Amino acid sequence: MSTPHILIIGQGDIGLPVTNKLAYDGLSVTGLARSERERYDLDDNAKFMQTDALTLSAEQLQDFTHIAIIVTPDEYSTSGYEGSYLAINRHLASLADQLHKLSRIVFISSTGVYGQDNGEWVDDTTAPITPERDASKVILQAEQVLQQGFDARAIIIRPSGIYGRERLMRLRKVREPQKESVAAQHWSNRIMDRDLVTIITKVLTCDAPKPLYIATDYRPVTTFELSVWLSEQVGETPPAIDKSKTAVTGKRLHSNIPLAWLDYPDWQVGYRDILHHEGLQ
Repeated sequence: MSTPHILIIGQGDIGLPVTNKLAYDGLSVTGLARSERERYDLDDNAKFMQTDALTLSAEQLQDFTHIAIIVTPDEYSTSGYEGSYLAINRHLASLADQLHKLSRIVFISSTGVYGQDNGEWVDDTTAPITPERDASKVILQAEQVLQQGFDARAIIIRPSGIYGRERLMRLRKVREPQKESVAAQHWSNRIMDRDLVTIITKVLTCDAPKPLYIATDYRPVTTFELSVWLSEQVGETPPAIDKSKTAVTGKRLHSNIPLAWLDYPDWQVGYRDILHHEGLQ
């Protein structure tokens, strides 16, 4: 097999660590972003391309064998998603026939594309019900555009709720003096950010990737159970059940990520790490 040359489009909270991990592992990797390199704490062994992904030419991409698209919109609106996820995938798909060295293009999507909302189990064979959220519809369309352009070369990763040491929203909520009541039966799913970085690097470099990965841990949890558990860990009063919300909502995701890829196979392991890091355990 020839030496891979990898392009990471997007150098945000996930894209930058992916670039650095690949560079640290000795692979030829280039990070792409619109801002100057000085803004990013890139590994010395990583190359950098400052450009807008929407202006990329086939000539610029000619030597890359693997591409990952790890972007976030400029604004969290339908038009913001259309101008990032969808526009970038459309542009790259228009170049597909000219990228003869490209063997794999990986798109970081979202489990938000699943409109299932009655507590259903969802796995990698489940067809998404059309999501209610317009932005999620755009992400699903972006997946389809890439698959149509690149066929079997396109690999989709759908992460669930990303959390980590710098993503403390759930921990802050349980420490608020005036807690909101919580629905008893709303199912949720999570993936630690550092595990997601590992998943992406593995999918880029493994010999025979699957066409679709549900990047989530092995333990769905209701938001009520999670909130009660976290409250107990930090010595706070647990939230009350919102008695007006009696329906079972959300979804339960079956992970198809190899267990060996995960340092945090369930949310308790992940949050214990965060609590320890914050000095709360």
